[in-house]
Amino acid sequence: MAEVTRRRTGEFVKKLFEVLMTSNGAVRAQDAIVRVRQSFTLSPYEAGSYGSGGSRFEKILRFATVDCVKAGWLSKAKGQWEVTEAGRRAFGDFKDPEAFYKEACRLYAIWKAGRDTVASEVQSALASAPMADAAEALSVTLEEAEEQAWTQVETFLRTRDPFEFQRIVADLLEGMGYHVSWISPPGKDGGVDIVAHTDPLGTTGPRIKVQVKRWQSRVDLDNLRSFIATIGHADVGLYVCLGGFTKDAEDYARAQESRRITLLDADRFFELWIEFYAKLTDAARQRFPLTPIYFLSPR
Repeated sequence: MAEVTRRRTGEFVKKLFEVLMTSNGAVRAQDAIVRVRQSFTLSPYEAGSYGSGGSRFEKILRFATVDCVKAGWLSKAKGQWEVTEAGRRAFGDFKDPEAFYKEACRLYAIWKAGRDTVASEVQSALASAPMADAAEALSVTLEEAEEQAWTQVETFLRTRDPFEFQRIVADLLEGMGYHVSWISPPGKDGGVDIVAHTDPLGTTGPRIKVQVKRWQSRVDLDNLRSFIATIGHADVGLYVCLGGFTKDAEDYARAQESRRITLLDADRFFELWIEFYAKLTDAARQRFPLTPIYFLSPR
């Protein structure tokens, strides 16, 4: 019967870590998987598909990452994978791919044993290997579903007309209880796309000035400085960029003392949209439509 050895799986996982560690920050899971696959000549079994559908190679690699996550070597969020500091140390300590993966499996077993101590001896005795495999399979399925959902959300936001995205950002501010007094029309905006206040008449401070970008690239320090120059001492600056911000820009914003500035990337924007979804208008929900779906989470 065709199978994949632990050594072969270790080679896949070791290459995955190499791909992630040579990238700047987190990497979209599907992109990382494709890059790992391109590094190998797969056997017919590895290149095949399961009867229920889905690439066998991808499933092998995804299942192996479960051990790495529980070992504390890999972090996953919204379809993005990133190697932790512990993972980088392990990558250097275990040169042999099989030893590398075996150590991840050993640490996963320790994590699982600790988790199972909360169950009774009877429950532990009833737990079977097929049940454990089913839990891991569910975990991988949920992970894939989350990745697909997040990819759709990002694609939707990035492909909106710039002025429609400005309106969506204004929708969020209104849902959070702020009063939007101005949204930039097409043309020059002087570096400010939205102006909002904490009261309907704008008679009490602070005034909120917002810059909105759908960029996929990160906002750098020079671009951030240009926006901060428009922020008065009594104002609050809010910079929204789907691509995020460079470390220098984040550090500079955090170090500001005389001007208040908040940075919002795609992750934080989406979290706030979900948090205040119940307070959004029907028109806002139509502009950025979401449907919650609930799954039974694996233990």
